[in-house]
Amino acid sequence: QVPFVESGGGLVQAGGSLRLSCAASRGTFRNNLLAWYRQVPGNQRELVAKINRDGNTDYADSVKGRFTVSRDNAENTMYLQMTSLKSEDTAVYDCNFWPPVKSYWGQGTQVTVSS
Repeated sequence: QVPFVESGGGLVQAGGSLRLSCAASRGTFRNNLLAWYRQVPGNQRELVAKINRDGNTDYADSVKGRFTVSRDNAENTMYLQMTSLKSEDTAVYDCNFWPPVKSYWGQGTQVTVSS
């Protein structure tokens, strides 16, 4: 079983909001860098946001100002608060380390934004 389990996706209208959760296995948050990725079928997976253990963050230009990544180290959970969603945000969202570990990719959570 992979150490990350994503949840919180769904179907939303453009301009709406969703909060994704990434529940990590025990000990996972010892790693300095965690990240959210997304992938459209047939396309390459791309980095959305990353966060280190102290809460310092970095975002892809396409989501900057709209998405906020955070983490709760005590609860071993990372979050992605998404607002002002666009149709271009439609994808499967997955969490992993940064750089990602290939064997840790899971099912992800589907986000579909209707325009």
